[in-house]
Amino acid sequence: MTWLLLPILIVAALASYFGARALARRRAKGQAAHSRPGQHGAYALIWTAAPAVAILIAASLFSAPLERQLTASGAPEAVQQLEPLRREAFFADARSVGHGRQAAQIWPAPYAELLPAEGRRAARIGLMLEIGGMAAAVVAALLGALLVFGQIRPGMRARNRVEGWVVGCLFVCSAVAILTTVGIIASLVYDSVRFFSSVPVTEFLFGTQWSPQTAIRADQVGSTGAFGALPLFAGTFLIMLIAMTVAAPVGLFSAIYLSEYAGPLFRATVKPVLEILAGVPTVVYGFFAALTVGPAFREFFNTIGGWLIGGPLDGLGQYLSLVQNQMALVAGAVMGIMLIPFVSSLSDDIINAVPQSLRDGSYAMGATKSETVSRVLLPAALPGVAGAMLLAMSRAIGETMIVTMAAGLAARLTLNPLDTVTTVTVQIVTLLTGDQEFNSSKTLSAFGLGLTLFLVTLMLNVVAQRIVQTYRQQYD
Repeated sequence: MTWLLLPILIVAALASYFGARALARRRAKGQAAHSRPGQHGAYALIWTAAPAVAILIAASLFSAPLERQLTASGAPEAVQQLEPLRREAFFADARSVGHGRQAAQIWPAPYAELLPAEGRRAARIGLMLEIGGMAAAVVAALLGALLVFGQIRPGMRARNRVEGWVVGCLFVCSAVAILTTVGIIASLVYDSVRFFSSVPVTEFLFGTQWSPQTAIRADQVGSTGAFGALPLFAGTFLIMLIAMTVAAPVGLFSAIYLSEYAGPLFRATVKPVLEILAGVPTVVYGFFAALTVGPAFREFFNTIGGWLIGGPLDGLGQYLSLVQNQMALVAGAVMGIMLIPFVSSLSDDIINAVPQSLRDGSYAMGATKSETVSRVLLPAALPGVAGAMLLAMSRAIGETMIVTMAAGLAARLTLNPLDTVTTVTVQIVTLLTGDQEFNSSKTLSAFGLGLTLFLVTLMLNVVAQRIVQTYRQQYD
């Protein structure tokens, strides 16, 4: 109901804009005005809309907790004596009854008889809060408009004030981005410290067994957990390496062809198709890996294994004949296919951004097209291409669905692409899915994995940036 006021506020803000603009023109006749009439109108629009929108946002954030508190404070004595969880359930059912919904038939007397009255009281409280928020927003809009209209005169520095609001909005957006990053890091660090207080860092980073278990009883079988994350890091690195082996050369070479060799018609056809492929959901790639690529790879390796059985490579043949659908090679290959549009599209834009004068100068010196590409364009576009590769690597490291459907969940310390492996992100999802006790080492290990993955990714980005800067200085 509160948000129904937004169209009215939009109309009021537009009316303030046009009204302030007309008033500024009328008062500036024959005088030198500091700001244009449109800037006076923009200032009036801001002061009409901003306070009202701020009040509406505050009302939407705090009305529900305030409604619950007011409903609980005026509840009958019988309800107050309930246990906290049952009392919250009673108030939730009362609010449902107040909104015209049917409550659960679980309450005995006298609580069942109290539900309708409490529901009506909760509905009245909610309606009063909504009306109060709407009234406060309207009053704020009117006061803001009156304040501005009383200040409009030729010497008013409306332009500076509007620019101040714009700068303030930009600062708030920047602060939100920075504070969000700080909050993410702080939450990771806080829960990771809790995890590392019970599991040594050396065991976590260099342990070779990953079996996060939490004992429910002291005599529970298999209650001892192993938190060695090295198999997860190995699986993540293996799948990322396979994916980049597929995506990096194919994506870069396709970008070079589209930018330097393809005709206008071919480029105009293929470029949009690649950008469309970049938006395909990863679950579709996961189905493709599980239902098409996995069985094809298994059939291929089983056939080769059948040929080798009985010969000098009998052991290898026995192993290949037992290969299953889920393996790191399947996940990495399909992930590489998924990353090709990212690498190709970004690299194509970067190569096209290289100044044409560099191409013309190379051709003037007698270089061929291939020599121009290898010795002029690629070195000039290296920082951007490196950024595209880093983006693809980050996407590969953070991918979950394809790995879950194509590589399995087995935590194995191996670099064999034919084995089933798992990654850090898959284990994070597994650990935080379902009903979990948040104070256990099993659940907190997800934050240890997240912090480690964050630090490793940060180090890779820093090293890559240093390499790019060094090369750029040499190139300049």
